[in-house]
Amino acid sequence: MNSTLGTTTRYLDVTGGRIAYDDTPGTGAPVVLLPGMLDKRAVYRHLVPLLTAAGHRVVTMDLRGMGESSTGFTDHGPAALAEDLTALLDHLDLRGAVLVGSSYTGATVVRAAALAPGRTGGVVLIDAFIENLPLNAFQKALFGLAAPLVSAFPGLWGAMQKFYYPAGARPADFDAYRAGLSAMLREPARKAALRGYLKGDSAPVGWCADVDVPALVLMGTADPDFPKPELVADRQTAALRGRKVMIEGAGHYPMAGRPQAVADALLPFLAELDAAAGENGTAR
Repeated sequence: MNSTLGTTTRYLDVTGGRIAYDDTPGTGAPVVLLPGMLDKRAVYRHLVPLLTAAGHRVVTMDLRGMGESSTGFTDHGPAALAEDLTALLDHLDLRGAVLVGSSYTGATVVRAAALAPGRTGGVVLIDAFIENLPLNAFQKALFGLAAPLVSAFPGLWGAMQKFYYPAGARPADFDAYRAGLSAMLREPARKAALRGYLKGDSAPVGWCADVDVPALVLMGTADPDFPKPELVADRQTAALRGRKVMIEGAGHYPMAGRPQAVADALLPFLAELDAAAGENGTAR
């Protein structure tokens, strides 16, 4: 049992390597959780128990080159990650799965929903980048400075977590978790993946038009990545023809910093999908 989520890590061979994942059984709508870039699936460690307690099957997946997934991949863009996700949906024979993407992987789950409509029951974005407003001059300068620094000094990513988690919205194990991220990114084999994610297009425009399933947009009101988080959430909600919930006081990772608030928003959405599947006689 290697996973910090308390279940046995499983692996799926995909083109270029293998992907690590957890699979916790349940009878409710299956939920597949993807972390953001330079993160691990354990970022959902505080949300998963809340979802499984409500009866849902929950799958968490490490991204290429991160967590317990293998290194050596040459493509770390959202479209390539979507291929891994659809391969996992096929492997587990999931139907009506709710795909949850955080930050960089918001685009990934949107892409996967278009690639595998028969297996996708809904899409959830958590402080995601897809369909975002164009970067302003300050944001461009900030990212332009941060990317090469993090690439050269991976330990900076752990320090930057204080920026992404407001002081009042940090889990009890915050320091240990961010230290683990820094240690992971210092491993020599991770460097190519780190550079690949920092160069990836995290906010493609137009992908949402191909999604035809219910959508939920969750956004922290104190997310420092966005000068106006609610404006970004409104844009994404309109593009997906969905609904939004603002998580009060949360930063960029509300599933870790405000897990109960995220569960309170997500569980009613899942219940509606379960009810709809029951009315339609849809098998999961």
